[in-house]
Amino acid sequence: MHDIKFIRDNPKIFDKKMNNRNVEISSENILKIDKKNRELISNLQIFQEERNLLSKQIGTLIKDGKDAAKVQEGVKKLKDQISLANEKIKENENKLRDILINLPNILDDDVPNGVNENDNKVIRSWGKKPKFSFVPKDHVDLTINDKLNFELGAKISGSRFVVIKNDLALLERSLINFMLDINTIKFKREEISPPYIVNSKSLFGTGQLPKFKDDLFETDQDKWLIPTSEVPLTNIVRDEILNDYELPLNFVAYSPCFRSEAGAAGKDTRGMIRQHQFSKIEMVSIVHPKDSDTKLEEMTNHAEFILKELNLPYRVVLLCSGDTGFSSKKTYDIEVWLPGQNNSLGQYREISSCSNCGDFQSRRMNARFREKENKSLNFLHTLNGSCLAVGRTMIAIIENYQDQNGDIIIPEVLRPYMQNKQKINLK
Repeated sequence: MHDIKFIRDNPKIFDKKMNNRNVEISSENILKIDKKNRELISNLQIFQEERNLLSKQIGTLIKDGKDAAKVQEGVKKLKDQISLANEKIKENENKLRDILINLPNILDDDVPNGVNENDNKVIRSWGKKPKFSFVPKDHVDLTINDKLNFELGAKISGSRFVVIKNDLALLERSLINFMLDINTIKFKREEISPPYIVNSKSLFGTGQLPKFKDDLFETDQDKWLIPTSEVPLTNIVRDEILNDYELPLNFVAYSPCFRSEAGAAGKDTRGMIRQHQFSKIEMVSIVHPKDSDTKLEEMTNHAEFILKELNLPYRVVLLCSGDTGFSSKKTYDIEVWLPGQNNSLGQYREISSCSNCGDFQSRRMNARFREKENKSLNFLHTLNGSCLAVGRTMIAIIENYQDQNGDIIIPEVLRPYMQNKQKINLK
């Protein structure tokens, strides 16, 4: 949600920022509605003042035993004008709100301009890509023995679902526990077990509604399956006023995530790359505005730490203006190396996305904090990041740790979580 005062004071900057987002909108049109609304509010105040004066006159006339009928008629007309003005103000405010709630966040100055993922900027890379004495397979060909059963998933639920069995189910559970332990013990995040169904207010607050309704799974009675636990975690502070000394709040949660992927029809349909249901460990931080830039770097480093512990090669990418998500003002994607993708030539694929949303979500949620020094109320800054997407981490381990027999060597840090197994036999 945008601050209309910022648009009034910086119309050219606002237009430029929206243009960088490839959004066709003019501050001139927004400010016309805003100006009209302020005029209506000014007129309303005049009507209310006149009504108050006449009401006092009526009291005086009646007290003096004089006829107040004419003045009472004037008050009645003013009440009608006030009622009409309130209707017009509400109509105008709704018109302005409908425009603003569908506009993306304003990007940071260091976000590169671009149209799509091809214009993203690689910041750094880590790890050595594995060298094989054989042609590496992708995770689908490696698991044709039924431990990743896509046909059974389709039978039970439809396309883009999978049934995970035996040692691979244990691998999934082990990754979840490993990531939660790192986040809670090393990074001192507060673990939350959130609801997996939320209401429309929650999805509006984080920016999924109304613009991205088609990418969500709706149930009934104003209930939706969560696309990520970012939604319930961030909404913990909706309509709250925190004290500045309570900040930062650092949360972590495991949850399944549900996405209809309407906006990605026909894309990444092979295997587990893009499923309707997948698991994720999510980090959310609620911070003082002065700390959000630093927190984004910290959050990204935390996600990187997991990949380093698993010894999975990756790179960090700063998303360009055309690829940055709706609610974010700056986003780093972490892309893991998958040697079996792209016909065994290998490919980097997103495994984590860490975003600083500034006060964009908190304005939608009315989430504020009180400064200790001057007692002023200000909007919080919110951040979110995956640490990591569990399914894609499984894919990365399966493809990077495959041997010539088609078995999967288990990373050393996971073995205590895997009943001390050394490898997963896929035969």
